[in-house]
Amino acid sequence: MQFRDLLHETYAALTANKTRTTLTVLGIVIGIASVIIMLSIGQGAQNSIQSSINSLGSNVLTVTPGGGGNQPGGVSSGSGSGKSLTLDDAEAIEQKVPLIDKVAPESSGRFQVVAGSKNTNTTVTGTVPAYKDIKALEMEIGVFITDAQARNFGKVAVLGPTVRDDLFGNNSNPVGKKVKINSNTYTVTGVTKSKGGSGFSNPDDMVIVPLSTAMQYLSGGDSVSGITVTTLRTEDLEAVEEGISDLLLDRHNIKDLDPDLADFNILNLADISSAASSITSIFTLLLGSVAGISLLVGGIGIMNMMLTTVRERTREIGLRKAIGAERSDISNQFLLESVIITSIGGIIGIVLGIGVSLLVTLSGVLTTSVSFFSVALAFGVSALIGVGFGYYPAKKASKLNPIEALRYE
Repeated sequence: MQFRDLLHETYAALTANKTRTTLTVLGIVIGIASVIIMLSIGQGAQNSIQSSINSLGSNVLTVTPGGGGNQPGGVSSGSGSGKSLTLDDAEAIEQKVPLIDKVAPESSGRFQVVAGSKNTNTTVTGTVPAYKDIKALEMEIGVFITDAQARNFGKVAVLGPTVRDDLFGNNSNPVGKKVKINSNTYTVTGVTKSKGGSGFSNPDDMVIVPLSTAMQYLSGGDSVSGITVTTLRTEDLEAVEEGISDLLLDRHNIKDLDPDLADFNILNLADISSAASSITSIFTLLLGSVAGISLLVGGIGIMNMMLTTVRERTREIGLRKAIGAERSDISNQFLLESVIITSIGGIIGIVLGIGVSLLVTLSGVLTTSVSFFSVALAFGVSALIGVGFGYYPAKKASKLNPIEALRYE
């Protein structure tokens, strides 16, 4: 049988029952589209998390109070709790630990911030000028806090864009205006550019004041809620982490310099990035596996259709074999029908999957990432399904005895 004749017979067979063919194609479309959409969502989430961590810097260490050590009175403190870190600790780290680039102690808490008749409850962070470079903050309007303001208890404030919008209106210029925090008045000197994010340390929803001012008027005492450190090079992270740990264990009189008794924690963003990447990869694999089930169901649908077709066309198969059709001619026709169904479904599914992924991105709900790998994987699997699930019905059709087939009712 010539290939042109084979195509003609295949077209006639598929269009003989359009509804059944369409539903079978639809199963493949849904499976392929699901794989692409799920993988693009997983990849997009992975890229977003990785980008958020990388925006903090790959050479950043964060020291927080709490840990395995016992606070006075025998009460164990959790991560980020207690008052085990002080401004003196931050100064000692900056002066005594080599390979350090910048150090930024901070004192943070939730406060009511008032401007005229409007108010908002947000994070107020007291810190030093180096905080801007460490956190990669950029100014949208005005200037960041200065060394002079940090030394002289300056009552100035830098607003995140969310706080600015809540207090003064969207995209307004509040520089020079006043805000009240804890009964004290502060002059706004600038607004940072939006970085996105959420949670307690989201810079968009934050007010930044000089550390000296925060300690004097907000938190009291000399304890800090955290110390952020950057190294000169990423490869220096482990050495600096070890140096900070040894220094603080010694300063806090931890017995035998045992890290298990430490009243502080050191977070290495490189380790966090690696762990996050591993978790999101598993998440992406899980989403892809769930979507793959749809493809499997679509493949079973193809096999079911082809087996039904073989049964309905038994007399036709017998007649063809009786007039000289080879077994390969019969099997090739049914196999081609299966491949064409999956190919059509695969192409439509790829277009649909990419389209839905782009719509999700445009909606702003989540930034998806469609990769060539996900498209190639989806189409490759659909091709395998076409061959794999079409092979058995095609083989069954080719093995029919022509005499018995002609007698089939």
